[in-house]
Amino acid sequence: MTITLITGANKGIGYETARQLLALGHVVYIGSRDPERGEKAAAALGARSVQLDVTDDASVTRALAAIETAEGRLDVLVNNAGILADGPVDGPAALLAFDTNAVGVVRVTEAALPLLRESSNPTVVTVSSSLGSFWAVTNPDRPEYGMPLALYSASKAAATMLTVQYAKAHPSITFTAVEPGATATDMTAAFGIGRAVEESAAVVVRLATADTNAQTGTLQDENGVLSW
Repeated sequence: MTITLITGANKGIGYETARQLLALGHVVYIGSRDPERGEKAAAALGARSVQLDVTDDASVTRALAAIETAEGRLDVLVNNAGILADGPVDGPAALLAFDTNAVGVVRVTEAALPLLRESSNPTVVTVSSSLGSFWAVTNPDRPEYGMPLALYSASKAAATMLTVQYAKAHPSITFTAVEPGATATDMTAAFGIGRAVEESAAVVVRLATADTNAQTGTLQDENGVLSW
């Protein structure tokens, strides 16, 4: 039985990732900032719910403590919660973007490490973005080249770097960052782009269920390791 926690999982890629992992036999905890939405999503899927706001240390601590009490370990952590931060670029917006997309990864991962160490195959997947890839955003042949999302891109670059550094610091745990692909979700609705959420979630699921850590510390998309 594989115990999995997915942050920001009451909708979008997180929700679909939960659905696919449940179908594979995982016990899935849906982390949601809004407890009512989290409970509703969990009930619809047959998952379990914990209130988890990645920008709130106390909320993160309570969520992991609840999983520890119920399960005693955590096998898979999916750091999925994130914001697009596509509004005005200013100090408060920057602080919120980094607090959610990067510092949130630190909060949840640090709280989860003791439980991950109790697993025989601990895995952490962080949903990052090729918009945080220096290689992609400076390559005129890539779609990221023409998408100036400064705060999102910078905070996702930080999330990928955290993945690399966590992989070095904890070699017994597999850490990968994932570019799931442009997906039609609430977050991308303003752009009118994106493929079906099922396709992008499948990329996350592939990394969450990998049985080797040979590519730990990398950014990957559906085609494998991605330059960044």
